[in-house]
Amino acid sequence: MKTNTIFNIKTLAIFSFIWLFASCTNLDEVVLDEVLGEDTSNPAGALAAAYDRLGDGTFVDHGGVFSLQEYTTDEAILPTRGSDWGDGGKWRDMHEFTWKSDNAIVVDNWNKLTNGITRSLTAIQSVEESSIPEKKLFLAEAKGLLAYYLYTTLDLYGQAPYRDPMNPNAPLQILKADTQIDQLIKDVEALVPDLAEMGTQQTHHGRFTKEAAYGFLAQMYLNRAVFKDRLNASSSFNFTEAAVTGTGTDMDRVIYYTSLLINSGKYSLESDYFKNFARDNEKGKELIFAISQKIDYIRNGSNSFAYVCMERNQRTSAANRGTNAACTTPEFFATWDGNHDDPRFQQKYQYGDGTWFMNDGTDISVPATDIVPKSANLPWFHFNRGIQYGLQYGPILLSSGSLEMINGRIKVSPLVMEKSTTTRMDFTPSLTFKNPAQAVFAQNEINQGARIFKYEFDPEGGNGNSNVDIPLFRLGGIYTMRAEAYFRKGNTGQAMEDLNKLRTSRKRESLYGGVAGKALTSIDQTVLYNEIGFELYWELYRRPQMIRFGKFDLPGTAKSASEPYRRVFPIPQSTIDVTKEFKQNQGYN
Repeated sequence: MKTNTIFNIKTLAIFSFIWLFASCTNLDEVVLDEVLGEDTSNPAGALAAAYDRLGDGTFVDHGGVFSLQEYTTDEAILPTRGSDWGDGGKWRDMHEFTWKSDNAIVVDNWNKLTNGITRSLTAIQSVEESSIPEKKLFLAEAKGLLAYYLYTTLDLYGQAPYRDPMNPNAPLQILKADTQIDQLIKDVEALVPDLAEMGTQQTHHGRFTKEAAYGFLAQMYLNRAVFKDRLNASSSFNFTEAAVTGTGTDMDRVIYYTSLLINSGKYSLESDYFKNFARDNEKGKELIFAISQKIDYIRNGSNSFAYVCMERNQRTSAANRGTNAACTTPEFFATWDGNHDDPRFQQKYQYGDGTWFMNDGTDISVPATDIVPKSANLPWFHFNRGIQYGLQYGPILLSSGSLEMINGRIKVSPLVMEKSTTTRMDFTPSLTFKNPAQAVFAQNEINQGARIFKYEFDPEGGNGNSNVDIPLFRLGGIYTMRAEAYFRKGNTGQAMEDLNKLRTSRKRESLYGGVAGKALTSIDQTVLYNEIGFELYWELYRRPQMIRFGKFDLPGTAKSASEPYRRVFPIPQSTIDVTKEFKQNQGYN
């Protein structure tokens, strides 16, 4: 986590050590003690362990929740590329909708999320039994984290385990999404008075604050209708149901909570959209609740969301490369037709001497003056951001282990695929699978697929590590939630106003005159759906969005039309075998 946080995670709980909270009365970070993770008598350590589960692969790795929320949609696909990424078919299962209860991704994410539930319950118990001055605050945060892990588990699996943390003899309860969503909403609303406002009591966007609760409540109300009627065959969800508390409908509560954030004055939209996902985004103006990451000797943040799309011969330095795994689909790429000039689609990089990396065959060299942080003076090459497609260019790694140089600058050359050296690196938006139902490329086809370079590749700590904070709730997404709520209430004018706020607040790079995005002149459901995708692609929101809009079951690239039961994942068979209280979800028996 960042050095300005109230606490740092030193390593995994149970398996390692934890840095504890600094005193809430001391603005300087102080390490009070070190304890083993299983020592739950220290409430700060127990709460730190609950936070740690967010960033330990769960929400920051492409094999974590991302796999379930994105690889099952039109935004992302991880095909088998020749001899790479077969892995027993676990990745293809996600996009081909062939997963079963023993799929490794399904099982691993269940274990991560239920471990988050357990850690949160442990933190609640530890804080409740303490007499620390921060008891009320820490307890509210622990309960907020519990609700977040429970919600995510219920969203993905339809069921979640719970046990009363204050009763050692309490029986295991199996919560169900359709009945528990209302209780979760009431639970989080009840926490708000005890939570800190962001920026007070040493809080920041890595803590569960009042503002995080507002974003979370808006999310729950937006998806409440789906939770209550998930298998509705026609996707005719009742978004006009009376709200759990307060006045009006679910959509009125979405508008209420999103407006609290939008009107708070604490956040503002970045004119440079990609600053939200940069290695120095810890002071990001849009971040409401995020996973704070830091490269250090303790816990190195994850570079997964950037690394997973970059090709192995795309090198930010002589010590870094990509892995040629994921890409987007032709369907999602096509939603951008007529919008390639949107500032969120793509952005070219400019070096300090004014050189732009055009990536179009005209580049000869770029300056070698940018140096990889904490490296042995390694030159840093910057790839462009956003959705990258077509022929690719960049530096070549020589047999000497250095990047090819020309006149003291990094030479830019046409790139080929590392594992198919006669195949030009051409990220084709189309995907030509021999068997349309299976996401498998021949070795000479491994170049295919437009790539998502949304998160900045951080070369500081190796291919896998990063300082980029991962947003869970940010202001741009809050605007999309309010726009959707307005639209579902029939207020298309205000929905379009929110979408245009997003469009026109973003500006293109100075190469294109710094012009703002173009405003919409009309809106319908397709426009709304596409605009949400433009703002939130690659941010773990697509699957719930597709379900709400009735698109998740439709056929697509390497996917046949699917049954409604696939809107949730199966409970791992290994869990059912040892925990008889769980019954398998419909369709997976």
